[in-house]
Amino acid sequence: MAQASVNFRIDAELKENVEEICKKMGMNLTTAITVFLTKVAQERRIPFEITADADPFYSESNIRYLEKKMEDYKAGRLRLAEHDLID
Repeated sequence: MAQASVNFRIDAELKENVEEICKKMGMNLTTAITVFLTKVAQERRIPFEITADADPFYSESNIRYLEKKMEDYKAGRLRLAEHDLID
């Protein structure tokens, strides 16, 4: 198998922390990254869950709010006002 070099920048403190953890596991950072990339290639996915904060528009409280507004609209209880649109 041919070797390839990969260069990337990461936070120096993060690198030091991860190198220390890898050392305690008996490997270096290169080996840890190789293990990660091998797992990605085998599974064709990131081998752990990556999440972001949920979009607040879809929060339960906002959905309830919107459903109440729609109910009020259908019942004729919602006050609507015209306004100038922002360009």
